[in-house]
Order: sequence, then structure tokens, then C-alpha cells
Amino acid sequence: MDNIVEDEELRSLLIPDVKDLPSIPPSAVESNFARYYAAVGLAPSHVALREEGGVTAVNFNVGKSDRSEMKVTGKRKRNAQHFDAKTSLCKVCANGKEFIVRCCVKGSLLEVNDRLLKQPDLLNSSADREGYIAIIMPKPIDWPKIKDSLLSHEDYKKLRGLS
Repeated sequence: MDNIVEDEELRSLLIPDVKDLPSIPPSAVESNFARYYAAVGLAPSHVALREEGGVTAVNFNVGKSDRSEMKVTGKRKRNAQHFDAKTSLCKVCANGKEFIVRCCVKGSLLEVNDRLLKQPDLLNSSADREGYIAIIMPKPIDWPKIKDSLLSHEDYKKLRGLS
């Protein structure tokens, strides 16, 4: 025991009291990978979907970069852009008007739905499925706060007075 070399990284991982350990240890997947993703899309009551003809175009070229050109790689999500909740994701066009779609969730942009560039009508027909706009990965520490700020489908319908 006297010949053990102390490693700074290893020492920081040791728990001083075994009673502080969980009774069932988390799996390796739970410990090492974020499981929290947010799909950003348009709500059924969004003004762009109510315009005559619905959404006719989507443009991911907002801000300083074209969001559709961004490519994330690897398990550490290299090249992911980090966005605030108010950051612009894209512009949607409907009936000659442009509407800015915001990120709504603080996190890393993993992907945008490139299909919307060629098929913007996906927002009109299936905004909650194939017509999603982007996938955002919040930091695990932020997820509980984000989750608490979101509404269930039923609560959303009550808030908007929808049946």
C-alpha cells in the first residue's frame, strides 16, 4: 500500500464515505452520455402555420452562419454551436412574410432538419414529426430547469384555448 502513486485525477474520483454511494450504481450509459434532447418545431397555433398557404420556405442562414452547413461529429459533439434560448435558428416564410424561429432551449445545436429546405410543406403537414426544425442537446445540469419550464400538450391546449 505504501508504494501507491497518487494520481490527481484518480484522487478526485474517490468518495470518502461509502454511505454516500447510491444503493444501485448508475449504468455506464447514464454516467457517460447525455440522454436529454429537445426537438424544436412550430406549435400548431404558430402564426406562420395560420397564414394563407402555410409555410412556403425555410432559411437557416441567420446570424453569422448558415445553420444548415454546420456538421457535428463524434460522441463529444465536436463543432456543435452553443445557443441561448433566444438565439435565432431559422426564418420561415409564409404568405410573403418572414417569421424568426428561436431556439427556445439553451444548449448545443446537434442538427437542423435539412429536408425543410426542399420540403417546407413538412411544417404544414407534420410539424410535430418529420417537420421538426432542429435537435438541441442541453447540458444535463440544465435539463431539470428546462423540463420544468415546458408545457405538456394538454397544458398547452388549455393555455391557448384549444379543444
